[in-house]
Amino acid sequence: MAAPFYAWPWEILGSCKVVVYGFFLAKALYSRYQEESMKDAWDNFILLQALVAGVALYIFPTSATLAVWNKTGITTAVALHVAISEPLFYTIHKSFHGNYLFTNYHSLHHSSPVPQPYTGHSNVEIVPHQLFDLVPFLKYIIYTPTYHSLHHAEMDSNYCLFMPLFDALGNTLNTKSWDMHKKNSLDSGKNGRVPDFVFLAHVVDLSSSMHAPFVVRSVASHPYYTRTYLKPFLPVSFVAMLLMWAKSKTFLVSFYNLRNRLHQTWTVPRFGFQYFLPFAAEGINKQIEEAILRADRLGVKVISLAALNKNEALNGGGTLFVQKHPNLKVRVVHGNTLTAAVILNQIKDASEVFLTGATSKLGRAIALYLCKKGVRVLMLTLSTERFRKIQKEAPTDCQKNLVHVTKYQAAQNCKTWIVGKWITPREQNFAPSGTHFHQFVVPPVSPYRRDCVYGNLAAMKLPEDAEGLGCCEYTMKRRVVHACHAGGVVHSLEGWSHHEVGAIDVDRIDL
Repeated sequence: MAAPFYAWPWEILGSCKVVVYGFFLAKALYSRYQEESMKDAWDNFILLQALVAGVALYIFPTSATLAVWNKTGITTAVALHVAISEPLFYTIHKSFHGNYLFTNYHSLHHSSPVPQPYTGHSNVEIVPHQLFDLVPFLKYIIYTPTYHSLHHAEMDSNYCLFMPLFDALGNTLNTKSWDMHKKNSLDSGKNGRVPDFVFLAHVVDLSSSMHAPFVVRSVASHPYYTRTYLKPFLPVSFVAMLLMWAKSKTFLVSFYNLRNRLHQTWTVPRFGFQYFLPFAAEGINKQIEEAILRADRLGVKVISLAALNKNEALNGGGTLFVQKHPNLKVRVVHGNTLTAAVILNQIKDASEVFLTGATSKLGRAIALYLCKKGVRVLMLTLSTERFRKIQKEAPTDCQKNLVHVTKYQAAQNCKTWIVGKWITPREQNFAPSGTHFHQFVVPPVSPYRRDCVYGNLAAMKLPEDAEGLGCCEYTMKRRVVHACHAGGVVHSLEGWSHHEVGAIDVDRIDL
């Protein structure tokens, strides 16, 4: 009996192993049925090479026993690569840059101008330029990440597989390849670029922790949802959570480029439930503070706090750090002003709204803004004192538009709910049919009612010239980010010099 993992799992199928492809065929047909067949697929000529090699082994079975480490094996492998693989790849790749094939197939692969692992590339320069200075001909033999990056950037040159010689013969070699390679090789020994903007996120729960791009990149490239096949790994996530709680510091998760500015996402190594443990608050604030100070030392212009990192009860929406460190050069931003603007922009022609989480930072701003517009706001809160405090902030003639309610039954006839605090399916049942649930609660409310509309979390789409977006931000689609993230981006691009912490300035929402 062979040792475990000696052969592929489908070895026992013998000549019938072709049925393995049935699963992929079924997936493709199902995707086409769902009208999404080509949206999440991308061509890869490396796969073509594997298929061609498989056919070659089938036609010439004796080649399977050819030892690579002897002279005959090495000579044969080099000859096949140079005489067949390279020219075949070059020819097909160049043809895929014709109008029809590029538009219908290859353009998706090139949708990422900055090559990265999601498009089959590492984009890490490891070949020293001194090697080419010493042996110039090697430039035509050895392919570098920089060489292919130019192909992604300009797309009309550098089509080869591994040997630039074929681009030279085909007159498609980009003349900037070697100068750029030398620059990148020299720069690789220096510190990386300082980001202009940092979004300081946190982990939501055990399941979503596996959505991180460094865990399963294919999973991270799609919006987060609970994947059944990952549930067996929840114990691993639990152990990782304990280790991070004990030892880890804030770390880099992802990055992208926008208008020659580097934007990064750092993550505080804490899970959502930990933010509600009284004894964990000090440690979390220390993590956030250290991240802000690190950003300040690096020269980051803006750092935006995500969700629970700006919790009012935790640090006053970031006020704690600004007051403790009055000489900060980095601007600390909670991004809630833009979040409020996005939510309010969704509410059209409503004469009455029901608001949960009414006395939170966002709830307060939304209530005050709407009441000034003549909208009747049913504010759900058990604290009369907190309600009165907000009501007194409203203009005298608008205070009547703010109504204090303590039960969900009060909204039985209101079809516009703004959800800032988690509501159970039972509580959702008090909403009338056709209700639209607008949300700013994390995680978002489960869509329990089929006769109602559930809005997404407040979000905005990044400009089309944003590059390097290989992963999704939580439940958002690619290129879409939470409004508080977008608020920090706007703060950075506009060059605003003020901190955006503490209470939301309602007068800035329209701006």
